[in-house]
Amino acid sequence: MHNQPIRILIAGEGAIAGIHLQALQEIGGAEVVCVAGGVAADTAAFAAQWGIPEHSLDYQSCLARDDIDAVILASPSALHAEQASAAIAAGKHVLAEIPMSLNLADAERLGAEAAATDKVCMVAHTRRFSAPHVELKRRIAAGEFHLQHLVAETYFLRRDNRNMFGQPRSWTDCLLWHHACHSVDLFAWLLDDFELEVWGSAGPRHPELGIPMDMNIGLRARSGAMATLVLSFNNRGPFGGHYRYIGEEDTLHAYRDELKDHEGIIQPVPEGSSFARQDAEFLAAIREGRTPESSFAACLPSMRLLDRIDRAMGLSPR
Repeated sequence: MHNQPIRILIAGEGAIAGIHLQALQEIGGAEVVCVAGGVAADTAAFAAQWGIPEHSLDYQSCLARDDIDAVILASPSALHAEQASAAIAAGKHVLAEIPMSLNLADAERLGAEAAATDKVCMVAHTRRFSAPHVELKRRIAAGEFHLQHLVAETYFLRRDNRNMFGQPRSWTDCLLWHHACHSVDLFAWLLDDFELEVWGSAGPRHPELGIPMDMNIGLRARSGAMATLVLSFNNRGPFGGHYRYIGEEDTLHAYRDELKDHEGIIQPVPEGSSFARQDAEFLAAIREGRTPESSFAACLPSMRLLDRIDRAMGLSPR
């Protein structure tokens, strides 16, 4: 496998699947041999767009193929846990899009299954690979930046089921277990502290989608550093995740792969897009036979934090 491309099955034909295809084309070393989708016409169109030789609606039969080494799960969030478990059982390496599951019980089960295999099991906790956040983690570890408060704002307009590009889709997103997962994990990872104090509240549920559309979440590390997360599916304006790092030495602003100081001066950060760095880590871990950054085991503590936040908000039946 060291000299041959890693043969990949991608599950899902939506927006995030396309971003993974862009990343794989950028880094090389992989060949997507099949896409397993959920909607026939969309799956066929996706395969044609990206030059994927085969497409299917039968994920399980795709897993049975011996010409597939690894699976990237870019399917709806509610399918991640079941599909990841099936990939592990089939002896495939797996990169599951965030979140690995929509509840702690499934995450714990996946952690146990991953621990029992020699295959690479990784979650797309993409903020860990985003250049501005990688640079902030370096500065914090080196004592160059002392974080006092991370303010994370996550904004979308999703009053019906649409993806990041505004296109209709068949499933409902989750503000806590998907979008808040990015920022909760980021804060804990930055400080290497997963024993956080947590609290939060959720706004009213949407009458049709059935989900809270607005949230605020508070986190406090053992060092005293704090994080405030503000999330909304009701926002008009710039979309995505915006991060303000308030520290003793400076205030820095991170958006996507760019970092600026309080005067708007762009700061040097590592090269490469976050998805390219992330997917390259997946391929490298397979080739090198090692545990990747954001392995299932490494992401489990963040899922436990989300469960505590879920309980604090009273969202899930107990």
